[in-house]
Amino acid sequence: MELWQSSGPENGVIDLDGQMIAARYWGCGDKPLLIALHGWLDNANSFAPLAQQLQANYCILAIDWPGHGLSPWRPGCYPLHWVDYLYDLHRLLNVVAKQQAVTLVGHSLGGIVASAYAATFPERINALVLIEALAPLFEDISHLHARMRKSFSQTQQKAAEARHYCDLEKAVDARHRLTGLAPNWCRLILERNTAEDVYGRYWRTDPRLRTDSPQRLSFTQVEQLMRGIAVPSLLLTGTQGYASLAELLPQISPWYLDLTKVQLTGNHHLHMENSAKVALVINDFLDDCKSVTGG
Repeated sequence: MELWQSSGPENGVIDLDGQMIAARYWGCGDKPLLIALHGWLDNANSFAPLAQQLQANYCILAIDWPGHGLSPWRPGCYPLHWVDYLYDLHRLLNVVAKQQAVTLVGHSLGGIVASAYAATFPERINALVLIEALAPLFEDISHLHARMRKSFSQTQQKAAEARHYCDLEKAVDARHRLTGLAPNWCRLILERNTAEDVYGRYWRTDPRLRTDSPQRLSFTQVEQLMRGIAVPSLLLTGTQGYASLAELLPQISPWYLDLTKVQLTGNHHLHMENSAKVALVINDFLDDCKSVTGG
């Protein structure tokens, strides 16, 4: 890729109008491009197992969202909002795909962003692969006042925090206990979310990521945005995935006009722990998309 400023065979940095984005890249540049978008507090390493399974047929570009992994934090000390990622994705596509339509693969937060982007700019998307996510989060508008106050309070507190040092193995164990994700996969993610200096290992992650957004959309707003998506879409869920997603599926899946739903063995990170089967389903789905479009 001509845009690639590589510091190694699989690592590089992309300039999105001044916001630098770290990324990993697998596969040959002459293959169809898949853009992989990771979840909250994860990074591009979370797609490494899946990318290794897909790289024979596709080239995979997995980014670190700002404040995650090796990507710099967003400037200032303002609260963060999920819509910020839509602008990141829009700028990314303008750099790596120009006006060419692409396939998005999004996990959790990355799937939320990918789904909202496909609803807003369907002409930019060939196909959509969503892992444990289907639409932006929503809540009743009665929470607006409390959420706004809490966000301001948390953001001021996080801005005053000094760099926090950690023990990698303790962090791996804590994440394993919290999420159920196997320790080796927890370590793969956390190694990229931390760094070392003379004082020890510290978190790269922007502390503002752990604060509440100042506002969340209502159900009516999300429905207005998402209803009628015609982009061919694949939803992958885990048998031990998020229960809240399973509860909402009957309500929100009709917003998609062309949705394939597949459940596989695994938890919220099934694309890591069950990457071979996830890759098979994705390959079959994208092959079907090509046969329909004649691509």
